[in-house]
Amino acid sequence: MATLYTHQSRNVTKTWLLMSAFFVIVIGIGFFFSQYYRNPNILYFFVVFSIGMNVMSYWYSDKIALRINKARQIKKEENPELWNIVENLSITAGLPMPKLCIINDTSPNAFATGRNKEHAVVAVTTGLLQILDKNELEGVVAHELSHIENKDILLSTVVVVLVGFISIIADMFLRSMFFGGTRSRDNDSGGGGLMLVLGIILSILAPIFATLIQLAISRKREFLADASGALLTRYPEGLANALKKISNYSRPMASANTATAHLFISNPFGAKKISNLFSTHPPMEARVKALLGM
Repeated sequence: MATLYTHQSRNVTKTWLLMSAFFVIVIGIGFFFSQYYRNPNILYFFVVFSIGMNVMSYWYSDKIALRINKARQIKKEENPELWNIVENLSITAGLPMPKLCIINDTSPNAFATGRNKEHAVVAVTTGLLQILDKNELEGVVAHELSHIENKDILLSTVVVVLVGFISIIADMFLRSMFFGGTRSRDNDSGGGGLMLVLGIILSILAPIFATLIQLAISRKREFLADASGALLTRYPEGLANALKKISNYSRPMASANTATAHLFISNPFGAKKISNLFSTHPPMEARVKALLGM
């Protein structure tokens, strides 16, 4: 029977599997490049680079996520009410006080990041602080602290770097095919033509694979964080009302980015009509219904 502890364990396992899969994919891409350009040094570079990217994704992906979303760390005196909410709920949850950041954006949203609970960060937008009352804000903060407790943040944060890198590699390869890939095709028109076709196919599929990796982070994590957060505050209506207000705001965040979209409590691109199959978040109506059903 699945429990909170098995969920946490699975998140750690998924993280290592994802990093291993990334290593294999990058090595495969490097092998393809080395064969196409007939230069084994390219493969060696990709081996070293993939190891470096895995290390960076584990240790520095939280800082990258914060920088992408222009989050600024604050001190208690800058927003004592928010600080006290986070501090009190952290004590209740038995968690260390995470770092607290503000994103200067009118779109109401929030996310948590970090590799573990000792190095966690909770970030909220100025828009969220403007439209939510204290009970609703507590619900959102409790939701984000639940992501920390459930070890969702490790997997979610690592994905930021790995997904972004796969998309960059695909773009680099397409550019190289058109601007620097003629030499090997001239030397071996038959094999070069085949490699060209395979390269284009790979470049087209790479962003799709990146999206699938992003979606591998089960949307159930949001339902679990909602439920855990509601239990933490003992007031499910607070988070439910917050989600309603957030969903009614249709404008996207100014710094919305596909690499970090899955981190947020709500889709940072606004109320877009996207297929549930390709959404990193479950429908807001379903989340509110589940909370009110508690």
